[in-house]
Amino acid sequence: MTTPAAEPDAHPFTRLPTTTLADLLGRARVMDTGIRPLWGPGPRLAGPAFTVRCPPGDNLMLHAAIHRAPAGSVVVVESGDLEYALAGGNVCAVAQRRGIAGFVLDGLIRDLAETREAGFPVYARGVVPIPGAKAEVRPLNEPVHCGGVRVEPGDVVVADEEGVVVVPSADTEAVRTAAEARLREEATQTLDDWETSHRTRIDALLAKGGFHD
Repeated sequence: MTTPAAEPDAHPFTRLPTTTLADLLGRARVMDTGIRPLWGPGPRLAGPAFTVRCPPGDNLMLHAAIHRAPAGSVVVVESGDLEYALAGGNVCAVAQRRGIAGFVLDGLIRDLAETREAGFPVYARGVVPIPGAKAEVRPLNEPVHCGGVRVEPGDVVVADEEGVVVVPSADTEAVRTAAEARLREEATQTLDDWETSHRTRIDALLAKGGFHD
């Protein structure tokens, strides 16, 4: 497996594939398949979560968050609303200008062409042309649920074209160490090595289940 190169100032988890992280963390830390990259083959994204909760039909707190989230943050939004856009081109542009790494939204955006042209990573459920209201004030940076996963402020969110994985903040060093070790091991293994090991494992499982050629 080839490990993606990271930019000099990128978050350390940017170069760790979500497949490796998912193998280590399990299904409960992987967002559902509805949360997907909205442009390109999948812009890689990693950073600490800055969490936002927006009630259905309202996007005020995401608009507030882009002025408050620290540079390098991944803004993660719980909304559950598939009727109105949480953000548009200007919101994404300001977030990008302020150094926010990207958005992971349990909802929709609009102005996708502008966001794609700017190269701002957005993982969400889709697009819709009509924006939500701006009326409901909610606390920022509290635990949220996004894509079926509980996300705490500061958890590391990693996203690529395979999906979105949430690494608990308390486990980041252990998970990073384990993931890097696994990638180093895989880098030394040829396809012939893998095939031999895989065949042995599969044949053993078949034999245990009573299968005979």
